[in-house]
Amino acid sequence: MTRLDSYIFRQLAAALLAVTIGLAALVWLTQSLRFIELVLDRGLSFLVFIELTGLLLPSFFAVILPITTFVVILFVYVRLSADRELVVMRAAGISQWRLARPALALAGLAVLTCYALNLWLVPASQAAFRAWQYEIRNQLAAILVQEGVFSSVGDDLTVYARYRDRDGTLRGILVHDARERGAPVTILAEAGRITPGPNGPRVTLENGERQQVERVPAPAGSPPGTPASTRLSVLSFTENSIDLARTSRGATGEGGERYRNAQERTIDELLHPDPADHVPDRDLRRFKAEAHQRLASPLNAVGFGLVALATALTGQFRRHGGGLRLFTGILVVVALLAIGLMTNNLAARQNAMIPLIWVNALVPGLVAAWAISGLPGLPQWRRPRPPQLGPANPA
Repeated sequence: MTRLDSYIFRQLAAALLAVTIGLAALVWLTQSLRFIELVLDRGLSFLVFIELTGLLLPSFFAVILPITTFVVILFVYVRLSADRELVVMRAAGISQWRLARPALALAGLAVLTCYALNLWLVPASQAAFRAWQYEIRNQLAAILVQEGVFSSVGDDLTVYARYRDRDGTLRGILVHDARERGAPVTILAEAGRITPGPNGPRVTLENGERQQVERVPAPAGSPPGTPASTRLSVLSFTENSIDLARTSRGATGEGGERYRNAQERTIDELLHPDPADHVPDRDLRRFKAEAHQRLASPLNAVGFGLVALATALTGQFRRHGGGLRLFTGILVVVALLAIGLMTNNLAARQNAMIPLIWVNALVPGLVAAWAISGLPGLPQWRRPRPPQLGPANPA
């Protein structure tokens, strides 16, 4: 690497490091607010909150690194052009691709970093995050049930106790269990005690009443379109128990094990899931699309970098001009990000659309490289005029 390459590369690397860390911190701050209730409502320490939300950072870096690569390359090269440094370099005989060499080196490092994140660090951090979150919401239910507070255990189980005796007995208990779809259950009991169970904590209730709303289909022979009715069934009991660790259907797999989603699985697990997991066909399509998205998305760092170079090197930027080209380059990347989201959703629904993921990752970079090379193959009269090096000297 020449001194000129080192000069440009140092500016690019410093800017990329600062922008990426700053943007990741901003995204982390906004996303971590969703987990504040774990600290406020469930009595967990602030250190646990930091460690839990810190596991989200690798996924943030994997998403924003191609974007910050584009922003940094565009900003640095536009500044070099506005300060006439690119004019001097071109006057010294330096070609477009040699000027682009430091940016391509930076984009290559970004691609390698994204692959390391997507193939190893993101699945590991997501698995640790979701396992920890599952444990907090379910396995630690025994310490999360507080007196005088409606405590949410999981997404669809709520427990309330009027107060707790010194020996741990709960008094005046209300449990609302909506884990069975279409058949919510409300239980009122005089007393209860949380005890360990084979799959986690259980609450044993005494002297209570179980109320369940059931849907009753329309009787045979009724006119078409007759809506189903509802029926309230009430059952009194002396003793009953509820498993607090059992979450809603789809959150756990066979045997009560937690079901791992696509973000937690490695590439091999996404492409070749274990038949023992009994993965539904809908999730199999999502897994395959997720695998291709992880393999293709790091290439956006090079593609976006080439778009930034095409924007900055194929036109002339002045201190008080060139805003249209700058806006066009930004608009192109925003459109590519929107198209990427759309193709990922289409591919997850229909795997026949998976090639669109690779098209979106490869084609923008190839088109930008063609523009940087001077649009070879295009008729001369249609090519844009090259940037002027300065006013012509009079004869």
